[in-house]
Amino acid sequence: MTNAVTKGYSPGMLTLSGVLVVVLGFALRVNPLLVVALAALATGLASGRGPLEVVALFGKAFADSRSVAIVWLALPVIGLLERSGLKERARDVVSRVQAATAGRVLLVYLAVRQITAALGLTSLGGHPQMVRPLVAPMAESAAEARFGALSDATRYRIRAHAAAVDNIGVFFGEDVFIAIGSILLIRGFLEQSGIRVEPAQLALWAIPTAIAAFLIHGARLLMLDRTLRREAAAEVPNDAEDAA
Repeated sequence: MTNAVTKGYSPGMLTLSGVLVVVLGFALRVNPLLVVALAALATGLASGRGPLEVVALFGKAFADSRSVAIVWLALPVIGLLERSGLKERARDVVSRVQAATAGRVLLVYLAVRQITAALGLTSLGGHPQMVRPLVAPMAESAAEARFGALSDATRYRIRAHAAAVDNIGVFFGEDVFIAIGSILLIRGFLEQSGIRVEPAQLALWAIPTAIAAFLIHGARLLMLDRTLRREAAAEVPNDAEDAA
């Protein structure tokens, strides 16, 4: 009887227990790394695998993707560069360019990020290695050169735009590269629905979307300059009244 039950064991919906662990862990604000590890462990156990087998799969997955650890090697380098004045040097360079504005600096980075992502170089940019130490300080410096000291709200707005530029550039640019995970995911999903599409076709049709994304968000960046200019002009009379 026991063998029959074991032989006919079907985990069914129990394999989705990992999703429940993730939801509860994030809702309780538990360490994300611990939550993901527990979710994977719960899913493995629910699928009928033993604890040792699940741990072995963890090790195999880590060994097969050792390149992920390269990211941790870059973090100390970025920290040393910041401590040595990377942000200050970036600010000095931008402050010397008279035509630079916050929107124009971010527009240039959007173009670079999108083009490099279209070539498959998605790791050239990113929030920790480019936006925080370089792009955001350069945009802030360009705004300071034109409007003087910035309020905290204005600084946070520029930083938010800098982060958005990186996200939008890589998201709409990487689909133009045929050997990227998103293209393969779309192709696999369409094949499950009986639609056969070559990666080159998907990449080709991603070009108009990438161009549209660049034009739309580029217009938003230029509107950012107009907003900063209008806010700076509104603060001048207030400062004059305070001085009087």
